[in-house]
Amino acid sequence: MLKSKTFVKKTRSGGVMKIVREHYLRDDIWCGSEACTECKQESTVLQKDTCIESSLCSYPHYLIPDTNVVLHQIDVLEDPVIRNVIVLQTVLQEVRHRSAPIYKRLKDMIHEKEKHFYTFTNEHHRDTFIEREPGESANDRNDRAIRMAAKWYSQHLKTSESNPDGLKVVLLTNDQGNKQKAEESGLLVHKCEEYIKSLIANPELVDRLALSSDDKNEITSNKVLFPEHLPLSKIQAGIKSGSFLQGTFRASRDNYLEATVFVQGEGEDTTEVLIQGLQNLNRAVHQDVVALQLLPQNQWVAPSSVVLQDEGAAKDDNVEEEEEEKVVRWTLTAVLQKTPARKPTGKIVGIIKRNWRPFCGMLNVSQIKESTRHLFTPADRRIPRIRIETRQASTLAGQRIMVAIDGWPKDSRYPNGHFVRSLGSAGEKETEQEVLLLEHDVPHQAFSQAVLSFLPKMPWAITPEDMVKRQDLRQLTVCSVDPPGCTDIDDALHCRELENGNLEVGVHIADVSHFIRPGNALDKEAANRGTTVYLCGKRIDMVPELLSSNLCSLRSNVDRLAFSCIWEMNHEAEILKTQFTKSVINSKVYQHTDIQALTLSSLEVRFHMDSETHDPIDLQTKELMETNSMVEEFMLLANISVAQKIYDEFSECALLRKHPAPPPSNYDILLKAAKSKEVEIHTDSAKALADSLDVARVDGFPYFNTLLRILATRCMMQAVYFCSGMDSDFHHYGLASPIYTHFTSPIRRYADIIVHRLLAVAIGADGTYPDLMDKHKQSALCNNLNYRHKMAQYAQRASVAFHTQLFFKSRGILNEEGFVLFVRKNAIIVLIPKFGLEGTVFFDPKDKTAPSLVFDEEGPTLKVEEHTFHIFDKVKVTISLDDSNIQHQKIRMALTDPVIPGVSVPVPDTEPQTKKPRLDR
Repeated sequence: MLKSKTFVKKTRSGGVMKIVREHYLRDDIWCGSEACTECKQESTVLQKDTCIESSLCSYPHYLIPDTNVVLHQIDVLEDPVIRNVIVLQTVLQEVRHRSAPIYKRLKDMIHEKEKHFYTFTNEHHRDTFIEREPGESANDRNDRAIRMAAKWYSQHLKTSESNPDGLKVVLLTNDQGNKQKAEESGLLVHKCEEYIKSLIANPELVDRLALSSDDKNEITSNKVLFPEHLPLSKIQAGIKSGSFLQGTFRASRDNYLEATVFVQGEGEDTTEVLIQGLQNLNRAVHQDVVALQLLPQNQWVAPSSVVLQDEGAAKDDNVEEEEEEKVVRWTLTAVLQKTPARKPTGKIVGIIKRNWRPFCGMLNVSQIKESTRHLFTPADRRIPRIRIETRQASTLAGQRIMVAIDGWPKDSRYPNGHFVRSLGSAGEKETEQEVLLLEHDVPHQAFSQAVLSFLPKMPWAITPEDMVKRQDLRQLTVCSVDPPGCTDIDDALHCRELENGNLEVGVHIADVSHFIRPGNALDKEAANRGTTVYLCGKRIDMVPELLSSNLCSLRSNVDRLAFSCIWEMNHEAEILKTQFTKSVINSKVYQHTDIQALTLSSLEVRFHMDSETHDPIDLQTKELMETNSMVEEFMLLANISVAQKIYDEFSECALLRKHPAPPPSNYDILLKAAKSKEVEIHTDSAKALADSLDVARVDGFPYFNTLLRILATRCMMQAVYFCSGMDSDFHHYGLASPIYTHFTSPIRRYADIIVHRLLAVAIGADGTYPDLMDKHKQSALCNNLNYRHKMAQYAQRASVAFHTQLFFKSRGILNEEGFVLFVRKNAIIVLIPKFGLEGTVFFDPKDKTAPSLVFDEEGPTLKVEEHTFHIFDKVKVTISLDDSNIQHQKIRMALTDPVIPGVSVPVPDTEPQTKKPRLDR
């Protein structure tokens, strides 16, 4: 059956265009129920026997949630208890338009067989499709479509001969008007909250309910604590007129009463606006997109040097808090008046987009007996505490849990939220690893069946079709250089002498793009993940293991598909000719090295793990091997060669990587540190800096050059991916290259897969597709890749930090030698080379015996009593684990040498013995 609409539209040129929209309706769309004998369906999703115990619905039943229930109660719907749910096409489409993250979560539930979620395409079923009536809003029409589908299901199941038990359909809605109309139509309908509370066998589900507007009113006070947020219409008008600014809100880790809003200007220019005080912060949460108003210039302030954590007792919104904030304001003002460098300062007037997510943290159990209201403290200090209601407080105490924010009324000191799920006992390795993955937004769920369905069928072999447009290089002696146990081998090399006396050097990279085709579920998942994440003892793959560790991995003595970059060079390493080709190789030799490629400018550590407990039993810094340098040189050359090729062919849509030059002020600390040892460093260019570092030596101080390189690394900007058609600055400062990209690691980086596709099109080895040539879509992809890469780095550092804490946990107090890396106003930052560990030694005890401190910013130096500290001074410190706050454990350092009265601590008599490592993981 065909429905069509015809209407005319005026064109820009003044003409008239006739438009016909066709909508096909069918009568053979299945209901998806096992209980149905009417539909001629090949397979079913909804079970005949629905086992869920409800005091409201004592009969077997399916659930049909409306759009708002899905949007607001997704945490409840994800619970394993909730099964046999009919997801209407109307609801799915509305959710897709209103929230991409929730849409993805809903789709994942639909694909999960154990959940029995069935998608019913009611918009194309002849008996459930409805036209929008004159004067009817789109929302009212969709509500009516949902009721119509629910009614059809009820009648359809009644007529089924195999439904003697009276299987029914229950509509869930929180909209009172929709509920009333459903009841008038004879439908079984309940509010989501009352239905969940009726599940007497699963009372814990009540904690996962997002608060309704009625519930929010019950747990807030009558006192207005924050200004009203302006409506979006006024915000948009204010931004257009210039009276308001739009930006991204970034809360401070160190001071809960301070934040910065980054306002995007023209091009890459960004203005930072300071926000201070609870009322000016006005309920914005880290990463929200906000509207702000600049304060008059005479009210501008400077960033505070006060470290202020919101760790007071959990109390109600009363006058005491008002008094507390007055003290805080006074403290801030006192500090700010001494600080001359003021910044543009503003106040939040509205929220344009909330970027809330479920947050990991721990519950602060209320001291009020039998209270169900408690405060949740997030692991991320930038997130405010959240008030939740739970009846499981005694069980959740001491556990890491997840909580979602539901709203933040103007009369509540904290946002309101609900419990999502428990992650396990705080401090346990598996729990803490899950927390760091969630907090750094690392996708780590198992690959779905939809993704796995696009993997090659095993056993796999190279076919004649695979050899089309591909060179057979299996006769070459090719080798890879990787550490023991490495399974995701991206790259291999060969070198041979040609008959003309020149050298042929080839870099061969795993041809991952052969297995991952554009636009399918496997490709979309890899694009979303963006990168493989390496944690201590665990790897989160970007692509399924069949590809990462088998079919794509360039293992020895097996035929593998590759993408090769081959140069002809003379013996002075000058490139005479460059060739790109798809190929087949067979790695003849597999050389192991101790470490993967690293740089000495950034100390990294390796853990020796106990073979039984997997606890770290030894900790040391990694070393750089000569083979690593050789491999790295050729990989860099391949990346540069490929970058030039894809840019020459596709100047508007090449995916490249740039590294901006640091502003001169970034080098101040490096130049001061070098000058203190009478060493001259040139920073005019990357080459000048590299040459200076190569010759920077101090007699009797062999570690000086490494320390200097560490400081140089801290001066650098972040390298980023970008689309060539959206930027004009291509330069890679760190590599002193005018153009650069990533080509050599497609198993673990999605950017390389895109570069492979561009190169394949450029040499005629593969076809193109629309998104590949769309610079705007390429730019959006680059934004996600930059984000995923940054989060992966943070997750890796957090993993190292946690395992470092585990290592020191059982070792009591250790005494180690270190070097002063930075000097602060009241502290020194010390690097322990043996462990690659940094820590802060503070000189500001809070009692009356505080030492006298004199800080000289020019040095920089810090005089503590009669001793003056300089950068690179050798010191001795004790190292121990401070686990007084289980959620924020940290390594504590205390000075033992030089000896300063009232500051230094005695050297421990003995040091704990460490076991010899039995297994290196």
